[in-house]
Amino acid sequence: MKILVVIPVFNESKHILECLISFHKQTYKNIKWILVNDSSTDNSKEIIEEFIKDKPAFHLINLVNKSEHRPGAKVVKTFYEGLNSLSWKEYDSIVKLDADIIIPDNYFEIIVKELQNNPNVGIIGGLVYIKKGNNWVYENISNKKHVRGPIKTYRKECFIDIGGIRMTLGWDNLDILLAHMHHWEVKVINDLCVKHVKPTAHVYKSTKAKKLGEYFYNIGLNKRLAFISCAKASWKDKSIYHFFISFKTFLSFEKLKKERAINDQEIKFIQKFRWNQIMKKFKY
Repeated sequence: MKILVVIPVFNESKHILECLISFHKQTYKNIKWILVNDSSTDNSKEIIEEFIKDKPAFHLINLVNKSEHRPGAKVVKTFYEGLNSLSWKEYDSIVKLDADIIIPDNYFEIIVKELQNNPNVGIIGGLVYIKKGNNWVYENISNKKHVRGPIKTYRKECFIDIGGIRMTLGWDNLDILLAHMHHWEVKVINDLCVKHVKPTAHVYKSTKAKKLGEYFYNIGLNKRLAFISCAKASWKDKSIYHFFISFKTFLSFEKLKKERAINDQEIKFIQKFRWNQIMKKFKY
């Protein structure tokens, strides 16, 4: 099984070397690594160049004239710069990794084994951990059945079926929903632990509620589903203020009829799927 890994990079000089070392130490070797430096203003580029100079499996692409660094669409655009730099359909699996991820030596050996054993698995990954004190603990920002954005592995056929990664905030949940739409299984390997050396979206904490409202709009929710989802998130955050901000943001996007990265058929499926998930919690 041939694997293509694409890694967007932006100002990761603090951690990139230890991440690269973990990539290079993989026991599974049939991997092509594409690093896409999105015009970093630190010395990420120099660190990568020095590390990969004698490693032919690794390739670096340097982008110039970078626009504002934003979550969602920007990182996906960077990912596609790497993906489209070669004939990616020759590969069996497409992987999007973050540049602040440390993976165990046998990570892809385990991933490949799971993909070979179950041809119905379309998206797969491990669990993401962050360091607190001297311990690595589960980064509890999503349920343990969700393959996180920093460690996405797609079977090529699934990647094609879902139309690839959508260039929008919320892409890493849209892909899961669309995989279900196309009857692919999503698998999380609970004992496959990945270290995330920089907690998720720490830069965007101040705008979390607004981003959440935008995300609920982007994945195709209607008002009732968005209301429930915003309420659930604010309950978890213990902040009624967050509810009003997130739901207000959703309504503003809906009023303006902002363009979504999904079509009507996909929206219809997602709304039905989300309602079914809600109803299952009340069953029995």
